[in-house]
Amino acid sequence: MKKKNILLTILILLILIQFIRVDQTNPESKVESNYFIVASVPTHVQSIMEESCFDCHSNQTIYPWYSKVAPASWFLNQHIKEGRKKINFSEWDVYSTEDQVKIMEECIEEIRENKMPLKSYVLIHSKAKLSNEEKDALIQWFMAKPLTGTVPVLN
Repeated sequence: MKKKNILLTILILLILIQFIRVDQTNPESKVESNYFIVASVPTHVQSIMEESCFDCHSNQTIYPWYSKVAPASWFLNQHIKEGRKKINFSEWDVYSTEDQVKIMEECIEEIRENKMPLKSYVLIHSKAKLSNEEKDALIQWFMAKPLTGTVPVLN
């Protein structure tokens, strides 16, 4: 009888937490602020970034079905907030030139060390997994032209 009560309580709690909704509205952003526009990113690099980076690092998140189910929705919402805070490609023009260089250096490092995209993200979104060719394309692009009108030397 005790097990039944515990399971019933858990079930009721799982149902009740579904009423605690998180905001899944993508923030407005100006087209002219988008990294793709600001840095004249080639189409093949854009495709890679859209598939592997933009759900967490832009204002163009595509929320999957499980983002409607608590507590997964809470975790996902927090993860997206943190990702956008770290780097937001939809608001590229707000970063100083110095910050842009640091961000690009960090992107290169994260890709080289297989830290991005996150393993937990790739586990559910297999198309986001970067092939060696895609990693090379991103790294080469970030090294060649990450900034507005400038070409820094990154090692």
